[in-house]
Amino acid sequence: MQYTFLVLFFFVFTHVYGAQSASKPVVLGKLQLAESYSARVNIPDYLVSEKLDGIRARWTGQRLVSRNGNPIHAPQWFTQNWPSQPMDGELWTKRNDFERISSIVMSLQPDDRWQQVTFMLFDLPIMGKSFSWRYKYMQDLVASTQSPYLQVITQSTLPSLAALESRLTEVTNGGGEGLMLHLKQSYYHHGRNKNLLKLKKFDDDEAQVVAILPGKGKYAGMMGSLLVKTKGGKQFKLGSGFSDKQRRHPPAIGSWVTFKFYGYTKRGIPRFATFMRIRPDSDNPAASAGTPIG
Repeated sequence: MQYTFLVLFFFVFTHVYGAQSASKPVVLGKLQLAESYSARVNIPDYLVSEKLDGIRARWTGQRLVSRNGNPIHAPQWFTQNWPSQPMDGELWTKRNDFERISSIVMSLQPDDRWQQVTFMLFDLPIMGKSFSWRYKYMQDLVASTQSPYLQVITQSTLPSLAALESRLTEVTNGGGEGLMLHLKQSYYHHGRNKNLLKLKKFDDDEAQVVAILPGKGKYAGMMGSLLVKTKGGKQFKLGSGFSDKQRRHPPAIGSWVTFKFYGYTKRGIPRFATFMRIRPDSDNPAASAGTPIG
């Protein structure tokens, strides 16, 4: 009698509770996330790939989920014969196609448009193995699966910064988003870390110097950063890209400087802004507009 009850309880638990929880988020470890590229790295130590503008996804070994663990309703045939090994990747169609890929992947009712989608594999959450090892294992895994919807993002070694810049130009001129650099000898790491870097083509803009802020530590007695104001009225501190000479003789208050940056924060502030040069007085935005920014 007790045995029969246990069997019945197990059946009800696995079928009823399992069915109810099927649409709930899957609790997984944190994703491995990239830091922004820094010029102070040895390029040949990294494997470089294109940064795809698709939908980040994870294969749990049984089903596809979003970066937050929410179910992605892919057709059964899309993931047929995929390995039980968990995988990190990007659901992708082609460059500059984010709206369409979002429409396909986020639909609760999958359709034949999934035939245009590929899961571009870029890592495996395997601890204690280098990325070089994981990349080779990914290639073997995909080859053994023989699924037309599962591919590995091509990784390559570049010999120099000049080669990296050339590759970035090639990708962005072709409509790509940028590059990813993954340290060859790094282990898989949950959360944001400096072994995985993202690199995009920078933008540049001008801002007017509002104040000169004193430095600390090794920059004591010199300029630490500039408080600047963009033509759109956004104020922020500009503290990177200066030589020691420029810190001893900083741009004057009221002058204009050119800076480079990588997109914007949610508040509309230039991200990772770096000083490039002082704008000539005859060529600054205030001269062309007739009035300075107050």
